[in-house]
Order: sequence, then structure tokens, then C-alpha cells
Amino acid sequence: MESLKDKAAIVGVGYTPQGKVPGRSSLSFHLEAAKNAISDAGLKIQDVDGLLVQPAMGDPSVTAALVAQYLGVRVRFLSVLDAFGASAGCQAQFAAMAVAHGLANYVVCTYGENARSGVSEYGTALNGGLEYGLFGPAACYAIAARRAMHEFGTGPETWKEIAVAQRRWANLNPRAAMYTRPMTYQDYYDARILVEPFRLLDICQISDSGRAFIVTTAERARDLKKRPVYIMGMGQDHPATNPQQATFLTGPTGAKLSGEQALKMAGITLKAIDACEIYDCFTYTVEVELMDYGFYGRGEGKDFLKAGRLGPGGDFPLNTSGGLLSEAYQMGFTPLTEAIVQLRGEAGDRQLGVPTGTREPEIILVSNNGGVMQTHSTLILRK
Repeated sequence: MESLKDKAAIVGVGYTPQGKVPGRSSLSFHLEAAKNAISDAGLKIQDVDGLLVQPAMGDPSVTAALVAQYLGVRVRFLSVLDAFGASAGCQAQFAAMAVAHGLANYVVCTYGENARSGVSEYGTALNGGLEYGLFGPAACYAIAARRAMHEFGTGPETWKEIAVAQRRWANLNPRAAMYTRPMTYQDYYDARILVEPFRLLDICQISDSGRAFIVTTAERARDLKKRPVYIMGMGQDHPATNPQQATFLTGPTGAKLSGEQALKMAGITLKAIDACEIYDCFTYTVEVELMDYGFYGRGEGKDFLKAGRLGPGGDFPLNTSGGLLSEAYQMGFTPLTEAIVQLRGEAGDRQLGVPTGTREPEIILVSNNGGVMQTHSTLILRK
């Protein structure tokens, strides 16, 4: 298969207000994010000829055709793409294929949801809804985490490091929900347990918000407004099995094969990675994904994952916006858009490099996990 290394680039990013934003529809977030991404790239609405939409979970009202209609675009590449939390990375990959092979010139990828203010049954659509007494994804992930505690000795002593480090990044990010709310280890331990073994601070937020990004060819990207971020490597792996019958909840998750594919295409090893933006719906998922990518061996997370390494000033920057835990829950768009902003040098006080006492990023790994570790996409992005 022809390599797509460096043949496509991300050229625009669009944000909306986030957190609790009452009175907004999911569609309105898609539209605002898309328009902001188009403006960010220095494009006009009529330049857009591709559109990929991730629908809101539990809200089927948003379709790709509806977003195109309200944007006022007539496109030649159009689809709804829903791989749960892996969708943003999958969108980027399909968009890269489309522009590389002439199916579109500029593909806008969008997500938007009024999950906090509007969709009351959020999360129950996973795995067919409520079953076996498991009410939503937290209970399913708790099963995985409890098994991991047994198999390789993980637990709150490791997960607190992830939560605290990401909060330190959020405290540098004015957009983050937890911008003004520092966290200590004691705060972590004092948080109430919602579903054993998870405390409140092990679990991601629910947010009203929207995000978008634009993919085009490397050649077109060079003539646009912002510094291109090139897609150096990509991969997917989707275990798919319902978690009650799964054998992969303590690894290998989809991170292993998708990561190997992405690294092979990029022609690099993990040593070349300057920072990681990892899907963090729960603290445990960060640990198991990094383990499956090969950053450390089975059961070695407790030694590798220390807040001093992961946070500002550390040698292994992780989820530098605060992530799903402390910035906002925008599915895979949260880690992906943060990688783009970091590689463009636009992250402000949390910018990797001199502002945060870290090395300046050249290459960032982006991980997207969906369902209950049932879908996975990996991107390797570079300046």
C-alpha cells in the first residue's frame, strides 16, 4: 500500500465555548466550530469540498448532510463517522486518504454536543445500553481497572499521578474547565468513589462544546495562513468486542497494533516522540494505552508515571491541555486539537519548550480510544 506519510496536513482548528453552555443545540456547536476552523485556516466557505461529522452520542439529530446544509456547502466527500472516542483520529486518516487521492481538496472534520445541558441519557448508548447492571461506561471501565489491579498491580497510587499532572497543565490553560482549580494528592484521595475503584477525579468531565479541524494536501497547506501540522503516521485497530466478553481490557488494547502501524509509516521509534496526547476518559486508560504503545512494560506504570515527569517541567509531557479529565470532554478532538496547537506554537502559558521548561515539540503522538477500549486510532503529527 502506498505510504501516506507527510502527504496530508492539518491547517485549521476551530473551538467553541465549552463547559456548561445552556440553550445550545449539538448542531450549533458543529457549525460554530467548523466556521472557526475555516477562518483559522484562512479559507473561504466555498473552498470546503469535504465534510466528516462525528454525531453526538445519544443525539441522532445531527447528520453530515444537515451540517453541510447549514454551513451552505456543496461537497464531493461526505460522511458521518462514528467510532466513539476514536472518531477524530479516524476522521483525520480518512480525510488524509481523500485529499491525497484527489477526492477532496479541503475536508472539514467536526464534532459538537450539548451533553452537559441537553442529552440526559449520555453514555447509555454504549454496547447496546444498560445491561448486566452496568450503568454507563464508568462501570465497564471499572471492571477493566479492577482486573488490572489484580493482573499488574496498578491502582490509585499510579492513577493519582496522572490526574494531578493533567490538572497542572489545565491550570495553565484558560480554556480549561479546571483552570482555576489546583489539585493535590490529598484532593485526589478525598474525592468520593463513584464506582469502585474509580474516584471522581479518575473520571472525565461531561461538556457542552464543539471542535473542528481541516485536512488538506501538504502542497496546499504550504500556502495557507497557519503553520501546517503534517500527518506523519497513522493506524487503527478495533477490538470491537462487548466488554463483558472481552479479553483485551488489561491489554493489548487497540493502541498496540495501531501504534505499530503509525510508527512504521512515520519511520520512527518511540524515542522520537516529544509529547503524548492520550485519550483519558479515565486515568486507567492512560496507563494501559501508554503500556500498549510500548513506553514501559506490563506493570511498570507505577514507576514510569510520576506527576513530576508528566506535568510542566517534566521530561514526558502528557495531555498538555488538561485532557478530558481537566480541560473538556470533546471525544478524541480534545487530544488531537491540543497536539495541533502545540506544534503550531500557539499554546500560550502551557506551550511546550521554554515557557514550561520542556523540550520544544517536533513530533507528538495522539491516541484516540473509543467505546470500552473497543476502537482505537493513532496519529503521529509533526511540524
